[in-house]
Amino acid sequence: MSKSSAGLLVFRQRDAELEFLLVHPGGPFWKNKAAGAWSIPKGLIEQDEEPLAAAKRELKEELGLEACGTFVELTPIKQKSGKVVRAWAVAGDFEVGQIKSNTFTMEWPPRSGRTASFPEVDQASYFRVPEAKTMINPAQIPLLEEAAQKLSAEQGNWTNPVR
Repeated sequence: MSKSSAGLLVFRQRDAELEFLLVHPGGPFWKNKAAGAWSIPKGLIEQDEEPLAAAKRELKEELGLEACGTFVELTPIKQKSGKVVRAWAVAGDFEVGQIKSNTFTMEWPPRSGRTASFPEVDQASYFRVPEAKTMINPAQIPLLEEAAQKLSAEQGNWTNPVR
């Protein structure tokens, strides 16, 4: 059985255009990677955890934010690894320079016997749809497309309750 992740696709409206919040993974492997490396804030669903609760928890852990408001469920996608990602779109507008990510440790440099700590997310940014599609993990593009389609009918009526 493949593992499942859950995440939130935070969006806002700026200059009458939809923008999505994406995160860049921390750590040395991702340091010089940009296009295709970004993702929605997401993580594994723990045993007996409701997927939406996991998505909210991951936003808190990875960015230090709490989501509230209307959650628009999106069709799950499957990544190359076989992992299924469940996601919800939710309105939110905040200062991305103020994110507070949890950390992880790993041996670094490799085979050195030393461990180093890295933020799980080292950067967050809002992207307009065309640029978001180039930055996000390609398997997650359908999440952007579905959210943009579902939200287009509500354009101008969005609220930004993420805090």
